[in-house]
Formats: sequence, C-alpha cells, structure tokens
Amino acid sequence: MTRAQSILDSIARAIDDVGFAAHGLHVRAGAETASHRWTPETREEIHSLAKGVAVLAAGIARDEGVLDPDEPVTRILTDAPVGLGADAVTSRHLLTMTSGVDFPWSPTMFADHDDVAHAFLGRPRRGHMFQYANASTYVAMRALHARVGDVVEWLRPRLFEPLGIDGVVWERCPRGYVRGGDGIALTTSEIARIGRLIRDRGACGGRRIVAADWVDGMHADWIATGDGPGYDGYAMGGWRGPGGAWRLHGSGGQLLLFVDDDTVITLTGDDHFRADAVAARAVEAAG
Repeated sequence: MTRAQSILDSIARAIDDVGFAAHGLHVRAGAETASHRWTPETREEIHSLAKGVAVLAAGIARDEGVLDPDEPVTRILTDAPVGLGADAVTSRHLLTMTSGVDFPWSPTMFADHDDVAHAFLGRPRRGHMFQYANASTYVAMRALHARVGDVVEWLRPRLFEPLGIDGVVWERCPRGYVRGGDGIALTTSEIARIGRLIRDRGACGGRRIVAADWVDGMHADWIATGDGPGYDGYAMGGWRGPGGAWRLHGSGGQLLLFVDDDTVITLTGDDHFRADAVAARAVEAAG
C-alpha cells in the first residue's frame, strides 16, 4: 500500500467517526496519489477557496509586471471615491484582509451597493485592522481587471489551461466583474491540481506558473486575527493550522490542507460545522 493510500484510508475512517458529509477526498504524497468518492464527481462551488485563486492571479500579474501589489488601489481604480486613509490601501492589504476598511461580509453585498468597489474605497481606513470579508478580494480583482482586462479570460492560458482545467466560470457581480472571494465551481480533482501547484511552490510539469516567493506568502508572515484556534493566523488566502499544517478553507468543508512540503489533502463536502474537526483528524492521519 502506498503512503497516499494509507493516509486516505485513515482520513476516510476519521470522516466516518466525525460524521462529516464528505463528497470527495484526494491525497497527494510525493508523486503518489489516492482518491475516494462519496458522491459522483461534479463541479461544485468552492466558496472561499476562490480567494486562493485570486491570490495566484495577482501573483501571476506581479510576475508579468502588470500589477504592483504594493501600489495603492486608488491609483488603479482612479474613478473611485477615496475615504480618509483609503488612498494607502494596496492589493496586498486586500489579499491579506488588512486594508483597515470596515466592510464586513454580507450575503446581500452586491444588492446593497451599486458599486461595491466604490463603496469600499469610499470608507475610512483604520490602520491595519484584520477583517475577513469577500469585499476585500473583490476589490483586489477589480484592480486586477483594470490592469489585464477580463480576469477569467486572462487567467485561462496562464493558470487554468496549464493545470488541465477547462471551461472555468467565475460568477460575476451585477457590473460584470468576477466576485473574487467565491463563485468558482470545480471538481475535487481540479481543486487537487491547484493544491499540487501550491505545494510545488508555483511550478507545474516543469513550467513556472507563479513565482515561488509569492506562493510562500500564502502561508508566511501570519497576521494575528484575534480569533480562536484554527482561525488565529491568516496570510494571503491561507489559514494557519490545524497543528503545524496550513490550509485554504471554503464554506461547507472545501479544504486544501498542506501538511508539509510533500503532502496535500483535498477534501470537498457539505458540512460546514464539522469541517474543522475533520481537518484536524486529516492532518493527524498524515503526520
């Protein structure tokens, strides 16, 4: 039995123990892989895993010299109103949720505001306050759109096609821009390909997709969030934990768990409140 299969079997037992409503599981350990399905494999909403895709997109743009992540966003979105101090907010602040702009998550965000980017940047900035919200990623992707045009079409040959992921659709706001923080549907195996790219520090099949130092920033220089274990440290798209691992985490239990430099676990499901418990057990199984 391969190590990947052994890890998968242990996680599958943990899923049964926890009662997690799993859809799919994929384990990559070195060059070995193993997978298991509880439901037919179809594309499903990945929720906040999309924030990781947004981070990769910004990194590719940085590498190509078309986006400076430390340039104030108001210099890019020049028609936006500027709240007190908001002229210092950069794409890096937005991707690390440290813009300092108070714009909490709301399921009716796009209905509540005619232009979310303008509403966001028109509010005052309060230092480097952490606030996890889809609006931050949305504004970052609006800035990227201003530099490269349609984000999905720009990403197809740069990210999706090299990973063998075809026909990606990213849901859009009423103004036609990608939602940024959510709105992508992928299969478990497609998510796993993104996980492999991140594990391999931005390389895929001998091709450099995004710079290694940018990928490293997804799990470095942790920002203290003030929340409890598993949510007390955030970087660019990544959460610290469980244990010594780090993860991309989408609502409902969409997980990319990076256990070490060798092992990445992809889990999809529909069980938001048991996701933390099953993530901890998965990391233990791979340890």
